[in-house]
Order: sequence, then structure tokens, then C-alpha cells
Amino acid sequence: MASSGDAPSSSSTAPDAQDKDLKAFDRWRKSVSWITGVGLTPEDQARRKATKDAEAEEAMWVRCEKWKADLMKNSPAVTFMLKHLQQAGCNLTTDHIHCQPCNLTRAGGFSPEKGILLCQDGFWSKNHMEDTLVHEMVHMYDHVKFKVDWKDLRHHACSEDCVRRRAILSVQQHPDCAGDVARAEKAVNEVWESCKADTRPFDEIY
Repeated sequence: MASSGDAPSSSSTAPDAQDKDLKAFDRWRKSVSWITGVGLTPEDQARRKATKDAEAEEAMWVRCEKWKADLMKNSPAVTFMLKHLQQAGCNLTTDHIHCQPCNLTRAGGFSPEKGILLCQDGFWSKNHMEDTLVHEMVHMYDHVKFKVDWKDLRHHACSEDCVRRRAILSVQQHPDCAGDVARAEKAVNEVWESCKADTRPFDEIY
């Protein structure tokens, strides 16, 4: 027959069980607070925001890189530009096209020194990214083929082979224009007719 000392007493097990329940509840409460942001201290709120921002930025970069690889392989417009860039002496690869976060006023950019920029947080669809990539590839083509002076507002305007309003908006962002609408309009108007007639490298399409 077992002695009374062999069996655990209810008084010793109850606090242990209660303590485990409290710890489990505390973990659940902290998890919910982290997800919702409710009940966090200002310091935890700041840490949570930084973590969420980093996660969102990483997700947008992964999406941008995935779309970039797909477009360079499967987009007729992008592969067309790749072909003509190569013919012009520029072997454009994924290493020359960079997915990065930007401000919300732009979707992409081109620099002779750095290559093509794709604003990973500025695309609402893959088609939007495709249009942007082709647009910047045209700038690269003009730079290679025609030795564009990007410090000259008229050269910049001529490379904007899109509608007049978009060309003006783009030239406005040129460092030497500094947002001057009148100066941007003047640069576009001076080259509009001659540049509109130059459809290279799209001659075989148009």
C-alpha cells in the first residue's frame, strides 16, 4: 500500500499548472500585441514598425527581381530592346538593372554610370514594370547609339519618346531643370518635331 507521501498533493500541482497557463496566456497576449500593435510601448511600436517595413521592403525586392527575370526572358518588348542594345554594342544583363526602393514620384530611371533603376515599391502591376523597363532601355539605347549629353535638357527631352506631357514631367525632374515647368516645356518644344519623327530602334515595327 502506497504511503500518502508517494502521491503529489493537489496543493503542489495547482500552482504549477496555473503558472504554465499564465505563461502561455502572456505569450499569446504578446503575439497578438505584436500583430495588431495594440498595447505595445512606444519603443516596441517603433521596433514593430521597423520590422514590418523591412519585411515589406524585402517582399517588394523579391517581387521586383522575379518580374525582372521573367520580363527579360519572355516580354516581346523587352527582348526586342535587348536585341537592339546588343546590336548597338551594349550587352545589357540583369546585373545592370537594379531593384531598389524609391520615393513615390517615380517608377524608374537611367544613369550612364549606374545603369537602369527599377523602383520596386512603385509598380502596381508587372505590365507597369514592363512599360517602365522598356522606357529606360530606350534611354540606354539613345545613350549608346547617339552619345546623348544628359546634362543638356534638349537631349533629355529628345530621349523622352513618349507623349509631350510625360516628356515635360520627366525633364522637370532633371537636376538642371529643378522643377521649372516653363524651362521643361521650352526644352521639349524645341526638339519635339525632330525627335517625334525618330522612332529608332522601332523602325521595323512602325
